[in-house]
Amino acid sequence: MMPEISLNILDVTMNSVTAGASLIELRLLADSKADTLTLVIADNGCGMTPEQVENVTDPFFTSRTTRKVGLGIPFLKMAAEMAHGSFQIESQVGVGTTITAIFRLTDLNRMPIGDMAGTMSSLIGPNPDRDFVLTMGFDEKTFVMDTREFRSILGDISLGEPQVLEFIENYIKEHMEETGMNI
Repeated sequence: MMPEISLNILDVTMNSVTAGASLIELRLLADSKADTLTLVIADNGCGMTPEQVENVTDPFFTSRTTRKVGLGIPFLKMAAEMAHGSFQIESQVGVGTTITAIFRLTDLNRMPIGDMAGTMSSLIGPNPDRDFVLTMGFDEKTFVMDTREFRSILGDISLGEPQVLEFIENYIKEHMEETGMNI
């Protein structure tokens, strides 16, 4: 199992990239009253058939031809359930996929969020032409990082440029601290 939620997000979100998604939305929202940490990964990729959705949490089922196992989604499901949470996946061919993992916020088995700034940099850097929207929040304090906004400001400058990635990382770190998402 992975030691941080951010690493699970990196692994599972790479499935969205592989599925040809042009827009990937990540939401990580903590609610202290409900004692939940909710993760949603939604994309507009190629989607999955009902059979694929039914089998996607089986580590020995994968649609990849480069290897025979797929552990990202099963690990995320296991992590949520170990933290007394839940896991759900919805997908439609030609529309996209939405994964929702809910963790009990105060559960001792809940992994820390981890390095979301580094995770986003690792996703955006090699995929500068895809759009990523990250929404993070703790109770009423939230922030949004949207690569479409950065792209409109930067014009012809690639989001994959090291200085741009450094800015995005610092932006996320600063806002995680402001919202209390360093949990």
